[in-house]
Amino acid sequence: MTQQLNQWKIRQIALFIILSFFGLHSFAENKKQITSTEIPLRVLQFNIWQEGTVVKGGFYAIIREIIRTKADLITLSEVRNYNNSRLDQRLIEAMKAKGYKYYAEKSTDSGILSRFPIKQQWNFFPVNDDHGSITKALIDVNGTEVILYSAHLDYRNCSIYLPRGYDGSTWKELEAPITDDKLIEADNLRSQRDEAIDAFIKDSKKEILKGRIIILGGDFNEASHLDWIEETKDMFDHNGVVMKWRNTLELDKAGFKDAYREIFPNPVTHPGFTFPADNPAVPLTKLAWSPKADDRDRIDFIFYAPDKRLILRNARIVGPQGSIVRNRRVLETRSDLFDLPEGIWPTDHKAVQVDFILKVKRTN
Repeated sequence: MTQQLNQWKIRQIALFIILSFFGLHSFAENKKQITSTEIPLRVLQFNIWQEGTVVKGGFYAIIREIIRTKADLITLSEVRNYNNSRLDQRLIEAMKAKGYKYYAEKSTDSGILSRFPIKQQWNFFPVNDDHGSITKALIDVNGTEVILYSAHLDYRNCSIYLPRGYDGSTWKELEAPITDDKLIEADNLRSQRDEAIDAFIKDSKKEILKGRIIILGGDFNEASHLDWIEETKDMFDHNGVVMKWRNTLELDKAGFKDAYREIFPNPVTHPGFTFPADNPAVPLTKLAWSPKADDRDRIDFIFYAPDKRLILRNARIVGPQGSIVRNRRVLETRSDLFDLPEGIWPTDHKAVQVDFILKVKRTN
């Protein structure tokens, strides 16, 4: 009986030691999982104007600006893959020649360039008869999954021109500006921009449920409801119009944040114009779409879904300080922050740069 009791005690002690070992091991593993660090994440929305072909040396200027800005994630507008070439391969090779490793996959109209590996890419909202597109990519940022959407939305029925006295599809001068917001709204909905944004909202909500970070960059070819407000109705040829531009409003209602307006909420002091940009290398005839009007607007955006792992730090305009107003080159004098280019500028848009801090998991 005593011998059996001793054996039972030995088994109990052994079991305690084993359970203690696995308990400590499990605790150590859990401790590894919750360890995190913070890294800077710079996003650049860049309309590259027909892959930089309109400006002499434009393609290499695109490469130079990406390197100079140290952008991590770049959303590209106006990807064309001219002459049966692939822009993604040309970008990767050009960056490699400069000593930088970036990732990209083939796309059309909109595109993505990333300093971090692209795990998968989708032709999410395919371009159809040049009515705009959205490219989507799953990117591994040091172990954190980021879904990046790149939008180049429909340029036709560009209704921001109507209050300025021009047709938004032909850019012919109208007999008079159209200032009825119902007429402007109806024209705006004839584009396919709303279909693209609705598809993005629906898809991104699914990705959020998977625990992924969501960022959207793009040339919307549409203004923001945060910019056409009571305080600006008599500025920039708005001609008294206060307009709830549909697509930024829908993003707002869905919970997405306009990074530039989060940093600079006042459109009077910080209008953040991205188009039309002055480009000294290009004749005015190629830059002025409505030569008798002031058609400056903020149509390039970076949006993000609020997430405790993603902290917004800063935003600025990348490109020339000059704009085009009534067929003249003018310098902007308001309080927007400009990151001026080195050498020639490759496009008729200004780019938007946003700095985040991303909290990522760290394994020991």
